[in-house]
Formats: sequence, structure tokens, C-alpha cells
Amino acid sequence: MISRRRFLTIAAAAAVASPSRAAENVSWQGRAMGTSARVVLTGTDQSSARRLFRKIERLLARVETRFSLHTESGLVRLNRTGRWPWPDPDVLALFRLAAQVHAATVGAFDPTIQPLWQATATGGDIDAARKLVGWRDVVLSEQEIRLARPGMAVTFNGIAQGHAADQVATLLRQAGYRDVLVDIGEINAMGRRPDGKAWQAAIALPDGRTVGAAALQDRALAVSSPAGTLIGPGAAHGHILDPAGRGQRWQISAVTAPSAALADALSTAFCVMERAEIDAALTVFPDARIAALG
Repeated sequence: MISRRRFLTIAAAAAVASPSRAAENVSWQGRAMGTSARVVLTGTDQSSARRLFRKIERLLARVETRFSLHTESGLVRLNRTGRWPWPDPDVLALFRLAAQVHAATVGAFDPTIQPLWQATATGGDIDAARKLVGWRDVVLSEQEIRLARPGMAVTFNGIAQGHAADQVATLLRQAGYRDVLVDIGEINAMGRRPDGKAWQAAIALPDGRTVGAAALQDRALAVSSPAGTLIGPGAAHGHILDPAGRGQRWQISAVTAPSAALADALSTAFCVMERAEIDAALTVFPDARIAALG
């Protein structure tokens, strides 16, 4: 769940235009998606950093007003009314990416799992909730996003963090930052570290044990673990559920890909997929790679 993770940490090194430009660290702290957020910029001045921080705040607020399940967002309204009229192009693009991942993972990635998640978390009717799951009943067009059956509901908790990381990375790139690490639960790494090496990201289990690492340059990383959040009576279930009811296959799934949204969705789905199914899904996204699976 987004609310249970650190939401934002950014380390960004600006392209220094001249020797006279001061290289200093400037930081911002605030709130995003209900948790603490922090941005650190290197190689910029206070005035420029403040302007950029305001842009990041507005961007994160826009992501929240679209995809949060804890505010009156577009996604909440879609779940309540069954319609999202005239979605913005980037909203529709994220829904279409979800559809691509759903097809490639043979249904393991299915954002319409929200009724099943709620039933599992609250001890509700699992069988009835499972009947409401089905991405095939999400209708996408430029005019509207529509849920074809009453009672359906969508969660983008398995893709929205990656999307947010991509959006922030794009904003920083447009502002002239070429070496940037964006960590919004999922990571988008642009360029290199200040020492000229690739960014390094540790991959760890929820108990803190490190199980691997990834070197990232112009690449994203997402890590998913069902045990990262336990839900239901007695906290008996991992928060990543298999729409087909088969249960989890892996304790941890880490994926690198060109975008954090894609890595986020794939790493979520892979937690409940057999290795042969994972390999088949990766043929659809040949630029995605397994960083850890176990």
C-alpha cells in the first residue's frame, strides 16, 4: 500500500552551466500521498530550488487527486460512479499500460482487484468479491473510462507510485537535471551518481535482509513483497493478492525497466506467477529484466 511506504526521496545533481554557479545542497520536506516526502537537489541555488520544489508539490498533488484511494480522487469517483469522463491523456495512458501488463501477465496484474483486497482486509465475503474482479470489464476510450459492472472498483497501488516517479523524473529532466535518482517507493534513475558511476540500489526483504542490488543508469527499479504489508483478521494475508486465488509464489520480486510504472506493475504481478509465466511476460516487454526473485 502506498500509505505504508516512504513516498519520496530525490537526490538530483544539476548540470552546472558555469564555474561561478554555486554547488550546494538544497532540501525540501513535506507530505505526499499521506506520508513524509523529501527532495534534495545538488548544484543549484535556493531561489531556483524553491521554484522547482513548488512544481514538484503541484505534480505530486495532481497524482494524488487522480489515483489516491484516501482522498476524493478521480479513481475514487470512478469506483463510486463507474465512470471517469474525459480522462486526461496521461491518465488514459496509464490505464492502457495497465491493460498491456494485464494481458502479458495473463491476468495476474489486475487493478480491479480492489473489492477482493477490501474483502480480504476486512474479513468480508471473498467469493462474492472475487466475482467483481475482471479487467475485461474496464472500458477505455478518450471520452471515458467505464466500469461495466456494478460493484467493481479499481486500485492503482501497484502502478501509481512508479508513475509518480516517472513524472517527477521527467519534470527534473525538463528543468535541466541530468543525473537524478527519484525514489517514490519505486525508483527512476537518470544519468549517473556524482562520482560518475551508475546509481546503486539495494534490494531487501521486509525484515531488512538484503537479497541483491541493481546498478541503474537511465533505468527504473521496482520491488514488491507480499509480506511488506499484512492484511486481514490476524494479519494473515500478504497485501499482494492473486486474482485467480492461487496465492503468492515469491517472497520478493524486483524488476528493472525503462519506466518505473512498468517495473512497478510487473514486480507486483510476478509475486503470484510461476517462473515460466514470468519468462513469457518478459517477452512482451523485452527491455524489462528480473533483478531479484525469491
